[in-house]
Amino acid sequence: MDVNPPGSDLMPVVVLLAAAVIGVPLFRRLGLGSVLGYLSAGLFIGPFGFGLFSDPEAILHIAELGVVMFLFVVGLEMRPSKLWALRGSIFGLGSLQALVCGALLTMVGVAFGLTTPVALICAMGFVLTSTAIVMQTLSERGDAASPRGQRIVAILLLEDLLIIPLLALVAFLAPQPEGATRAVFNNWIPLATALGSIGVLVIGGRWLLNPMFQVLARAKAREVMTAAALLVVLGAALLMQLGGLSMALGAFLAGVLLSESSFRHQLEADIEPFRGLLLGLFFLGVGMSLDLSVVSANAKLIIAGVLALMAAKTLCIYLVARAAGSAHGEAVDRAVLMAQGGEFAFVLFSAAATAGAINPAVNANMTAIVVLSMALTPIMITVHKRLGTKAAKAASQQEAAVDRRTSVLIIGFGRMGQIASQGILARGASLTVIDNNIEVIKEAQAYGFKVFYGDGSQASVLRAAGAGEASVVVICINDKKAATYIAQIAKDVFPGSKLLIRAYDREHALTLTKAGADYVIRETFESALLLGRQAVLASGATEDEADEVMDFVRRRDAQRLDLESAGGKFAGRELLLGTRQSAKRAAVEEQT
Repeated sequence: MDVNPPGSDLMPVVVLLAAAVIGVPLFRRLGLGSVLGYLSAGLFIGPFGFGLFSDPEAILHIAELGVVMFLFVVGLEMRPSKLWALRGSIFGLGSLQALVCGALLTMVGVAFGLTTPVALICAMGFVLTSTAIVMQTLSERGDAASPRGQRIVAILLLEDLLIIPLLALVAFLAPQPEGATRAVFNNWIPLATALGSIGVLVIGGRWLLNPMFQVLARAKAREVMTAAALLVVLGAALLMQLGGLSMALGAFLAGVLLSESSFRHQLEADIEPFRGLLLGLFFLGVGMSLDLSVVSANAKLIIAGVLALMAAKTLCIYLVARAAGSAHGEAVDRAVLMAQGGEFAFVLFSAAATAGAINPAVNANMTAIVVLSMALTPIMITVHKRLGTKAAKAASQQEAAVDRRTSVLIIGFGRMGQIASQGILARGASLTVIDNNIEVIKEAQAYGFKVFYGDGSQASVLRAAGAGEASVVVICINDKKAATYIAQIAKDVFPGSKLLIRAYDREHALTLTKAGADYVIRETFESALLLGRQAVLASGATEDEADEVMDFVRRRDAQRLDLESAGGKFAGRELLLGTRQSAKRAAVEEQT
């Protein structure tokens, strides 16, 4: 009787995790990026490496959810107004790049001996850039929110939308059985189904999602909020799949519909761990799917195809970018970043092979070409980064500096947070506010404030809210433990930001200062000083005398805090005694 050894079910999971844990840090250490680390690790453990996995397609099928979740996060950043502002880049720049690249790559395919229909399918498959690789790279270098990053995202969106007409094109180009005619009416059925799926998603996202999250937020069940976030992403992906569309498109639309929601930062933080793991699994699957036997049998053809297609696409993207008014540095960066084929090419080639539009040999060769192009892209990016011009780096830093100068994050929007925000708003700075009390959020919205739901003590929520890019982070939460924790993780979450924190009392203020806060204010300190000043005035002092006394008290308090921070409470008590004696001595000298 065949008995599986204990723990055998966990073996594939352990191998995948071990491959990622070993491969990714090694390649990042070499300066080659995490994507190439995943691809190489997948190749080593796949059927054409050590043979620890025999079915990479099964892994890719699950790991596609990583791309889906990535596009959901992208959608959260693309508010409808922002998306409308990018319409020119999406439908203008994106369409121009797709058409020009498609035409030139088709000519490359014809030059390799393919018929025009087959060359067109292969070319359009290679036009579809890898969203996963590009977005991962933009995310790693902090470029996704910059103007040039947004233009790249707009082109990627257009290319994701192209999969729909391209699949229809494959059906049109596929050979028909003898005597069969193309039913025009039947071609409208998939289109109507697709439009219906989009309509259902828009209606549900517009009127159902926010009320659902409000109910869950009041229940204060964190794990259920995470489950709801996954439900939204996977449900939207399933709806689009049932409508014959891309799952990634459904997730993106769901993200856009929630981009104006108060829950967007918490949703992003909840999805982020799953997105990272599944996206890494996707790259591992791509590495496993590289059929070395096909590459070996057709090595010259595949290598020539990779070089020719990548060179042609790089040239096209550069010329289109320059024609659209982009600077040389940005055009080169975009061309290098988008020179590869993408994951949707596998979908297109598989559909074409099933329909008989391309033969199995072309399908295998083109799949190998796309995988190799994806593997070469991180190397190209690394080389470009090392050889990049100082002007391009300066432009990128300038864009980041502009964003940083105008960005302020306030955590906690109670009485102190509301007052602290007024000066920032009066100055016209960009302000983001998060709070975990749904009633506070609703009250703030009634007065025109936009407050996002989120647990400010979670590093993932802070990153999603933009703490890493903010010039100032103001902590106004009424929770000593959470405020202290934020101060302790500040250098990791927002290393370049000024950290201003509300403290509960003197002891808490000392703890926050030692943790690295740039400025700490006790919640009752300033109001107590103002009240004390009025008491001094009421006791018969003049305005100048009251100001002098309160300045003296303020200086002594600051000195006491400094001494307590350096030497403990005893030094602070000694200074406090000195303060009393000095105050008495000053009063006696004034009387004499």
